[in-house]
Amino acid sequence: MRALLIVLLMLMLPLPAAAFTARNGMEVAQAGPTGIAVAFRSGRSDTDYWCAAGDYAQRVLNQPVGTRLWRASPKPREAGAGILFTLDPADRAEGAGLSQFGGGPQDGAISVGAAVSGHCRVIVPLWRE
Repeated sequence: MRALLIVLLMLMLPLPAAAFTARNGMEVAQAGPTGIAVAFRSGRSDTDYWCAAGDYAQRVLNQPVGTRLWRASPKPREAGAGILFTLDPADRAEGAGLSQFGGGPQDGAISVGAAVSGHCRVIVPLWRE
C-alpha cells in the first residue's frame, strides 16, 4: 500500500524528458517492475490513458498483444493526477477497470492489443513545440 501511495504521488509530478511518448501523444514511464505510469494531460478521456499504457507495454516492454492490463490507481482519478496501470493482477484496483461485455474474463482488465487497437486515436498537433 505504501508503494502504491509513493507511485501515485510520483504521478502528480512532471515526467522526465526520457519518458516514452505514446502514439496518442501522452507521456508514459515505467513505475516498478510491472507498473506503467501515464501522466496527466488536460482534455483526455480515460480511454486515452488505456491507449498510452497499452502502447508502452507493447512497444517498450515488448509484451504480446494478449497480455492483460489492469488499472492500479483507484477511481475516481483526482484532478491533475495521472493513472497507474499494472501487468500484475495482484496490484489492480478493485472496481477501477473498464466495463466489459461478452465472453472472457470479467476482471476489469483488457489485453494490450485491445487497449491499442480499440482506444488509440492519433492526435495530430497543429504545431510542434
